[in-house]
Amino acid sequence: MKASTIAQLKKELQHRSPDELLNLCLRLGRFKKENKELLTYLLFEAGNESGYIESVKEEVDEWFGEINTNSFFYIKKSVRKILRNIKKYIRYSGNKETEVELLLYFCQKLRNFRPSIQNNTALFNLYQRQLTFISKKLDALHEDLQYDFGQALEDLKEP
Repeated sequence: MKASTIAQLKKELQHRSPDELLNLCLRLGRFKKENKELLTYLLFEAGNESGYIESVKEEVDEWFGEINTNSFFYIKKSVRKILRNIKKYIRYSGNKETEVELLLYFCQKLRNFRPSIQNNTALFNLYQRQLTFISKKLDALHEDLQYDFGQALEDLKEP
């Protein structure tokens, strides 16, 4: 079965009743965890973006606390998983400010992580790529936010 385009889906959804739409959303939520998470964000978190950011930061703190520090192999796997989850949460929000704030927080946590990421090339390169990515995203923000986030970014770039 070939998936329909967004335009086709939109056109078809406009012809459905509210009850049918409700049933479609609930059925969609049953199939994948990501669908449920997105629905949860849209229904409960979208109105309070700062609360959403704080809850994601708390999860990031928990994830960093659970990292197995026995070898850099486990650290790399865990850090990549944390970054993948953060990017998923950023996709749910779709807000550029949220994206920059969460990625800056991730970089701060990674920089302060012990054992130091300076001792591992792959982790250090991942950190540098995120800083470059953040600096590119800053241009799309309001001037005041650019300044605030730019200061935080410069602090992270210092050795």
